This record gives sequence, structure tokens and C-alpha cells, in this order.
Amino acid sequence: MKFKSPAFLEWGGVLTAIFYSLLVALNIGFEFIGFLLLFISAILIGLWSHFGQHKGILLLQVFYGTAGIIGMIRWYG
Repeated sequence: MKFKSPAFLEWGGVLTAIFYSLLVALNIGFEFIGFLLLFISAILIGLWSHFGQHKGILLLQVFYGTAGIIGMIRWYG
């Protein structure tokens, strides 16, 4: 299946990952939102890598998505 706009998935994932890293690094109290952005980024880049058959990147996004979920749970745990 060819996806018509994989650039949206790729660049959407990249931008959300950039914002995630800034929010966590600044340590200004928005870590939960940062981990949520990490999770969203992992979904977007994971879809992009799935459609493009980039298996290594897909595996990495599974890890990042899991880390995002763990971060959100621990932030309120």
C-alpha cells in the first residue's frame, strides 16, 4: 500500500520529538506533555517507517512509544 503523504508522518514525528526533548530538558514542569509528545512522535514515525519498510526505525519507535507511556505513568505515579 502506497501512502500518499509520508512526509507528514515523518516531519510531524520529527517536530513533536524536538518539542518533547526541549520540554523535558528545560525542566519547567511540562514533562507530562513532553512524554505525550514523545508517544505521538513514536506513532507518527512508526507509521512512516512501517509504510517505508524501515524495520530498524520501526523497532526504535516501539521502544520510544513504550518510554513515552512509562514516562507519563511515572510522572503521575
